[in-house]
Amino acid sequence: MSYVTVKIPKETQTEALEILSEVQKSGGKIRKGTNEATKAIERKQAKLVFIAANVNPPEIVYYLPPLCEDKKIPYLFVDDKKDLGAALGLEKISSAAAAIVDEGKLKDRVAAIVERLSKLK
Repeated sequence: MSYVTVKIPKETQTEALEILSEVQKSGGKIRKGTNEATKAIERKQAKLVFIAANVNPPEIVYYLPPLCEDKKIPYLFVDDKKDLGAALGLEKISSAAAAIVDEGKLKDRVAAIVERLSKLK
């Protein structure tokens, strides 16, 4: 059974990953990796959570969607963990999860992508 509950259109994924990369470059705060993303969610600091859809074993991230829903934090699935790693600036390393904690100058763009995601669910 897959932990991916909502299939996100490729163009939405691409735009969200670009925003993630820009938030990091513009001085916003990002939490990289499953453990850091989990802490940000539990502390209700996360504004948007990214979860890779091809994590193996899936037990690494399968608990994140229910946790996000419980804390009312928006999340999206990215098809490839390598794409998520690249957006985080981790050239040759993939990432299973990430969270935007402070949007910095891109608050409006993050809000727009969160609005689009809410219409998909």
